[in-house]
Amino acid sequence: MRTIDLSPLYRSFIGSDHLASMIDAAARNEKQNTYPPYNIELLEEDKYRITMAVAGFSKENVVIEVQENTLLVSGKKEQAPEEKRKFLHKGISERNFERKFQLGDNVKVLNADLENGLLHIDLERVVPEAKKPRRIEIGSNLIENQ
Repeated sequence: MRTIDLSPLYRSFIGSDHLASMIDAAARNEKQNTYPPYNIELLEEDKYRITMAVAGFSKENVVIEVQENTLLVSGKKEQAPEEKRKFLHKGISERNFERKFQLGDNVKVLNADLENGLLHIDLERVVPEAKKPRRIEIGSNLIENQ
């Protein structure tokens, strides 16, 4: 991914510096963190699933937290004291991880499940009634109807 200079956004858009900071942080985070691999699926119009490959981790080793609009998934395993295992090839990573996902407004975590080394996190965007589009009849008086 190419580096994008976002400094013009900081100068030009008052009140949008938060958006520019999020884009900047996402670009930095994506370069640094590629473990564990994950998929994001669109299940239905407003339902999503994040699937992470967490081979070797049990549900006791994985913590899922939501704070404001950030979903944090972390995995920590206690290192076995000086195991005398000799690997001829070691392709399965057993390192601790931390992965952050920026959630959109009104996105809620529904549930999480760990099965066959895959962590599934289901999400749903719940649009409040006040933000849903509504049809205005021609000739209606909106003040009376509210």
